[in-house]
Formats: sequence, C-alpha cells, structure tokens
Amino acid sequence: QVQLVESGGGLVQPGGSLRLSCAASRIIFSIYVMGWYRQAPGKQRELVATINSVGTTNYADSVKGRFTISRDNAKNTVYLQMNTLKPEDTAVYYCNARLAPNGYWGQGTQVTVSS
Repeated sequence: QVQLVESGGGLVQPGGSLRLSCAASRIIFSIYVMGWYRQAPGKQRELVATINSVGTTNYADSVKGRFTISRDNAKNTVYLQMNTLKPEDTAVYYCNARLAPNGYWGQGTQVTVSS
C-alpha cells in the first residue's frame, strides 16, 4: 500500500518560514509527479505546487516567489519551502503523488500563520 507521510507543519508568525516534507513509500518515486495542495476551512482543496520527474515545477499564482517545491529521489521525499508566510496561507497541506491513472494523497499537515 502506497504511503505518503507529511511533516513540518505548525504555527508560525506572518513573514515567517516553514519547510514541509513528504516521504513516500511503495512507489517508484522518481517517475511520479509530486505535488502539494492545500485546503482552508470552508474552501475547496487547491493546487499549491507540482514537480515532475525531470524537475519541472509549477506554482499557483498566490505562492509564486514565496514557495519552492523540490524533490530528493534518493530519499523518496518531496519538500515545500514556504517563505514570507501570510495568514491566508493557513490551511491543511496535502502531499500528492500522481502517475496516470493513479493518484495518492497523504493525511495532511496543518499550517497556521498567525500572530
């Protein structure tokens, strides 16, 4: 059974930084498109960033220039470096692994940006 385990969430002040990690198991990690999504209370889940097997990245406009997605295929891990955090970044962040037609989700990690 595929497992995606997120870590690194927490409470941070506006302007602060966090790094999320997602460790994958039981998949050939290097060929999957990995992504981060988030869901705020009362809102739909939305794309934050993706990175494909050759390292091409894609970001939501709301996080461009502040967030960076990266992957370490040797560690089967994808990261999301989040800088200059804003209160509107508060959400549960989910890791996603996608290789059509299959897709997998982690359990989510809470990120709260508040003073």
